[in-house]
Amino acid sequence: MNTLPPPPDPLLLPVRDPRARYDVPDYAGMHDLAADLVLPGGASMYVMSAMETARELIRHSYYRYEFATVAVTHSLFALEHVLAERLAVNEPLHALIARAVDTGLITAELAAELDRSRLLRDKLAQGAASSAALRLFQAVHMLRAVFDAVSLLLRPPSGAEATAADGGGAPEGVLDRLWEEHRRALFPDGFRGVDFDGVDLVLLDANVAGLVYTELTHGLDDSGTGQLRGYIADLDTIVPLINEEYCAGYFTKLRTMARVAAEPHLPTAT
Repeated sequence: MNTLPPPPDPLLLPVRDPRARYDVPDYAGMHDLAADLVLPGGASMYVMSAMETARELIRHSYYRYEFATVAVTHSLFALEHVLAERLAVNEPLHALIARAVDTGLITAELAAELDRSRLLRDKLAQGAASSAALRLFQAVHMLRAVFDAVSLLLRPPSGAEATAADGGGAPEGVLDRLWEEHRRALFPDGFRGVDFDGVDLVLLDANVAGLVYTELTHGLDDSGTGQLRGYIADLDTIVPLINEEYCAGYFTKLRTMARVAAEPHLPTAT
């Protein structure tokens, strides 16, 4: 008598949704469709997460066609958040879009595209439309409008920070500003306890922050400078390995701050 447990069911790999065959020839084509859906710099973790999730839903609609419609409606979380923050009011999305047009933040044409997405979301909530309401190319077009609007609404990085990120000399006060921005930034959700190439992200973040604070308050000694250089090398290694954009941006800014803190202690070129 065989007393062994039955073998587990074989792992079922995802297969193409047959409705996707009219839009792209293969999954690689989904990456081409989403290539220009670029996340804006300077967005909060909440906004970056919502927009990146929307973009990945577009890619994976190759396997589940309804994901394309869900991608558009999910992106509206980011749009509504950025509009409310930029306009400093708490109103329904349709009112926020109208205010943005009135104040010249977005064009009337772009607002019309955003309203199409908003109306679709409302129909879904009311049961007047299904999650298969959009064809893939319609969804990409509507999602692109949200990405364009969010990019317009977010302020670009300061010239001083851009100079520091490019490795140029840091003007006075840049480290203070970078430090304050770091203190306000949220550590990336889902990356606590995660390490890349043997480097624990939480510990690296804490160690760099501690050395930067020492530089701001007392100045680093030779030992602290050496430690900071080592952490900069760790950041140089792990940043290219991070495939989630808010997390990558968080640690890129941490690296910029570390480099600015270390710069006064680097040997002068002769």
